[in-house]
Amino acid sequence: MKVSKLMFFVFFVLTFQSFAQVYTDKIVGKKNEELIDSLKVEDYPYALPIWGEKVAQKGYKLPYSAGVSVNWFWQKSEIVINNLDVGFNGGTKYNLDEIVRFEKSYVEASALTIRPDIWLLPFLNIYGIFGKANTSTKISAGIWVPDADNNWSKITSFNTQANFNATTFGLGMTPTIGIGGGWFALDMNMAWTDISSLDKPAFSYIFGPRLGKTFKFNKPEQNIAVWVGGFRVHISGDTNGDLPLSDFINLDNAQQKVDDGFAKVAENQTKVDNWWDGLTPAEQKNPVNVAKHNTANRALESAGNILTSLDGALSTVETSSVQYSLQKRPKDMWNFIVGSQYQYNKHFMFRAECGFLGSRTQVLGSLQYRFGL
Repeated sequence: MKVSKLMFFVFFVLTFQSFAQVYTDKIVGKKNEELIDSLKVEDYPYALPIWGEKVAQKGYKLPYSAGVSVNWFWQKSEIVINNLDVGFNGGTKYNLDEIVRFEKSYVEASALTIRPDIWLLPFLNIYGIFGKANTSTKISAGIWVPDADNNWSKITSFNTQANFNATTFGLGMTPTIGIGGGWFALDMNMAWTDISSLDKPAFSYIFGPRLGKTFKFNKPEQNIAVWVGGFRVHISGDTNGDLPLSDFINLDNAQQKVDDGFAKVAENQTKVDNWWDGLTPAEQKNPVNVAKHNTANRALESAGNILTSLDGALSTVETSSVQYSLQKRPKDMWNFIVGSQYQYNKHFMFRAECGFLGSRTQVLGSLQYRFGL
């Protein structure tokens, strides 16, 4: 089944964390006394940031107040899916949580984004995010049903990979402070991602604290910064969508899998019925046996319902559709980040960053140009 369209949005929204490492730096130290004195009498030539001249004259060195960066991002992350309801051709939707078990599911994505930004205040950068991405979603899952002994077995399975394109828009801000080349930043942004298979754009929130140090070269405007930090992702939990059946299922062996599923459900239902009929009246009143019986019947009924609906949809596969709703989340909200940025001069910066640990791996490369505004 090509159910990866049901989960793709989970992973595209993770690709739009953007952060350009420049900051307002408090100049300190005896060797910098000449620079400090020059800043105190300097006329600040730009309109932004607000209070820029006052801050500069107190011994802070400000970056250019506006910039634009081009970012390339790649990531691979494991996702968790639950509360899955599925229906066909506008009919009844069935909850499949009890019988569908997702094994490891991954989304791999690469994105190209443009990030314009301004320093609104000397210690607050705000920015926008505009981007496009290509993704590949890999899903592995199965339908499981119990027998009379409450042993669950897989009656059918599916593995799929699908590729998608999407666009996004986002807004973010980065409060930051630097003293003597050391700095601390809290990057946060919100993004809305538009994907054709979803009823509405998916929402995400990303938070990225970083602690770093900038080292100067012999040339005054050249330096290199290094940092460590974290990357936290929150995505909206509820999603609804509608897909053509041909995008949901592999038609080559779909009917055979449905027929095999019916046979397995009928076999297990017979085992459950025979077990129950073989119990004494007292045993049938035992709460343990009652719970086992109800669970088995409920699961087998769910499997039978979804197989029946799918069987009917296959008869008109060219015009059939699948309606779904689900909740999703990254397996791990946090991962660790290390990064570095080389500043050629106050206009041009080159940045690289890598995230790892947990169930998410990511790599980012960026080119930034800054100017006064």
